[in-house]
Amino acid sequence: MQRIGFIGLGIMGNAMAKNLVKGGFEVTVWNRSPGKCEELKQLGARQAGSPRELMEECSIAFAMLADPAAAEEVCFGKGGVLEGISRGKGYVDASTVDAATSCRIAAAVAGAGGRFLEAPVSGSRKPAEEATLIFLAAGDRSLFDEAVPCFEKMGKKTLYLGEVGNGARMKLTVNMIMGGMMAVFCEGLALGTKAGLDASDILDVIGAGAMANPMFALKGKLISQGNFDAAFPLKHMQKDMRLAVLLGDQLTLPLFLAATANESYKKAKSLGFSDEDFSSVYKAVTS
Repeated sequence: MQRIGFIGLGIMGNAMAKNLVKGGFEVTVWNRSPGKCEELKQLGARQAGSPRELMEECSIAFAMLADPAAAEEVCFGKGGVLEGISRGKGYVDASTVDAATSCRIAAAVAGAGGRFLEAPVSGSRKPAEEATLIFLAAGDRSLFDEAVPCFEKMGKKTLYLGEVGNGARMKLTVNMIMGGMMAVFCEGLALGTKAGLDASDILDVIGAGAMANPMFALKGKLISQGNFDAAFPLKHMQKDMRLAVLLGDQLTLPLFLAATANESYKKAKSLGFSDEDFSSVYKAVTS
């Protein structure tokens, strides 16, 4: 069986790598903070000393990193993925980055003889743990076909979207919608409760009508309980909103509501909620 690499063991990557191990793959892992590899090692994974070492011993490597800067550092930095790429090896970056970053990494990997696929995911901690993520893949078709068994162990649906950049564009579009929905949802809860309404009644009305959706049902209950444990850290949502607004700038497309929502997430970051769930934008509204 081919050996699969996994780089980045945060909230998402840890769960995704576990599902690969549990799915029967031989897995090698690497994380900037080495201690995060211990749990995977106990499950049978091997720990590499660098992204380069991991890439050298794996036929396909996945990465799930925080932002464009981290994605570029892991690829281009000393001891990085690019140093370990050789002809035919595949690199799949599941990080949420802008299209330009994906294209730079893709060109470098191809220039070294490798194959590249961007595959950002729709889903947060629970879908990652339950292997119900949605992969938004674009790039080398042969690598996509070869990686399908891995995707199937980590998610419930995988789309192939064509050329590199389309995966990033799809992810930013989807997350912009989600971030905007959460921001106005939190403003609505704050408005209603300050006006004397019971939060459970507000949620009941929303859940009974056309606005009903799993995010409002789950997050509304947690917000009411004061539970902002991170399933999707607010700092990552603000990054995605920023990148979506930037994409709008590049396309000369006005995104008034997304830009305003982004300011709400920026305020929440300034208040110290970066590492809490993105629903903690509620606390920025009510502070």
